[in-house]
Amino acid sequence: MAARSTLSLVQLVLLALWLGGASFFAAAVAPVLFASLPSRTLAGAVVGRLLPVVFVAGIAAGAAVIVLQAVAGRAGPRDLRAVCGGVLIAACAVAQLVIAPRLERVRAEIAGPIEALATTDARRLAFGRLHGLSVAWLGVGMLAAAVALAAAWRSAGPSANQ
Repeated sequence: MAARSTLSLVQLVLLALWLGGASFFAAAVAPVLFASLPSRTLAGAVVGRLLPVVFVAGIAAGAAVIVLQAVAGRAGPRDLRAVCGGVLIAACAVAQLVIAPRLERVRAEIAGPIEALATTDARRLAFGRLHGLSVAWLGVGMLAAAVALAAAWRSAGPSANQ
């Protein structure tokens, strides 16, 4: 029982670190960059350089959850933490490996400030859709991490050892 509690504690720390970092990035870092840098283009470039770190770390955290559940003999399609770990991996992978390259292609096609385009321009609309999808996938990953975190919290707490 103590080994399972230790594995849950490790998951708890990993998930809390990733979820805290992702939340801080989404709620503080990105908005501050867009509010304080001289152009939205520059802010977008900085955010675009930082987001891969968040997504790759999410993939790693999700994989760690699944591996630790497997070590505990619990990973499977009915294990909430393993499923959430899989959702975290999938959400971050889609955002980083599918959406981000498409965003970069659209940004390269525009070759200038996005806000300089007409609001009806197909490239601006495509960029807006892709940005929305990226934010949504990050949200899905954060929700999965929060659910897994709550499950790990229940297992790592003092009542789990009684």
